[in-house]
Amino acid sequence: MRSVIAAVAAATIIAIPAFAQQDTTITIHAARALDGRGATINNALITVRDGKIVSIAPAKAGAPRATYELGSATIMPGMIDAHVHPGWYVDRTGTVQHSRVTAHLTESALAMEGNLYATLMAGVTTIQSVGGPEDFDLRDATERHVVPGPRILTSMGQINNPKLTPDSLRAVVRGYKAQGADLIKLFASAGLGSGGAQTLSDEQIQAICSEATSLGLRTVVHAISAASVRASTLAGCTEIEHGMFATQAELTLMAEHGTIYDPQIGLVLQNYAEHNDTYKFTDAAIKTLTDAIPVGNAMFKLAIATPGLKIIFGTDAVALAHGHNVEELVHRVHDGGQKPMDAIISATSACANALKLGDRLGSLTPGLDADIIAVAGDPSKQIEALRNVTFVMRTGVVYKGSK
Repeated sequence: MRSVIAAVAAATIIAIPAFAQQDTTITIHAARALDGRGATINNALITVRDGKIVSIAPAKAGAPRATYELGSATIMPGMIDAHVHPGWYVDRTGTVQHSRVTAHLTESALAMEGNLYATLMAGVTTIQSVGGPEDFDLRDATERHVVPGPRILTSMGQINNPKLTPDSLRAVVRGYKAQGADLIKLFASAGLGSGGAQTLSDEQIQAICSEATSLGLRTVVHAISAASVRASTLAGCTEIEHGMFATQAELTLMAEHGTIYDPQIGLVLQNYAEHNDTYKFTDAAIKTLTDAIPVGNAMFKLAIATPGLKIIFGTDAVALAHGHNVEELVHRVHDGGQKPMDAIISATSACANALKLGDRLGSLTPGLDADIIAVAGDPSKQIEALRNVTFVMRTGVVYKGSK
């Protein structure tokens, strides 16, 4: 896999050499900037040097023309998606591959790189992959800007075997740590299609999350049922994914324990339903998924009204959803009742803080990495503006936008 990605990367560099050739100092001007923390700066001018934000302030009259003049656009921090599967793709036979390198190695590499490129062009400059072994090479390639894609944090796999003892599960956690995982992903419950019942015992969940914490790793937990959400929260796990059947009691418990919540109520369910000709779910399975959409909407309305609950942005983007990440935010605003600015914060500073990257990313703050995007219109007024990304910069490298 490593050699295939390297070969594909070499072709990419030859085709688009501008990725590696950036000016030392870059200025960006637009009608407004959203700082990622809730503030708006009108007539905003940002200065970037050596991959870092140097300053952001209203442009002064008579100032020289900016390197990138973006007119009526809105500048904002690059978005962060806390739940992505870049290894999922549709192969040449129309079959969905799940984080699997097939016999057609070049096809696999190109498909995964295509997923990353689509995600980056959609304004997502950092992803948390939860996760597959291919992430090791993908993370390295995007970190070095060898292939165009977002920064990657990865679990490099999942823990989901209920037959393992607590001590064995602790050893699995240590193994992922030794391999270079950024976080630990575990399944505390079955999937939505199987009812979402808790599958790991409270003791097993406790063993995984406590071992990870002792090693300085965050834990991201797949938990559908109320019971699995409660068990994971009480075990001190870091972040709950999905939580479709969480009630007010579990949402309040998460808020009290400082547990981060990453619900998915739009994109992943709609993606499965819209592409069932590819996924080939049974009629009963599709009904289960589509019936869950209003359930998720109702639960999300409770979540955003729960005082102190930390809600972040994650899509569970799988094959055919990459690059459509913002549809989750659009759904949260229109069907879940979230305010547009709160949705933007959940995908920028809130997500950065949750992923322990707040000192590097998530806001337009001097000293932070220059992960900067621009969209046509004002997404703090109309969230749909996030669909039209006109400029993308990651750590000072411009991937989309013309001078």
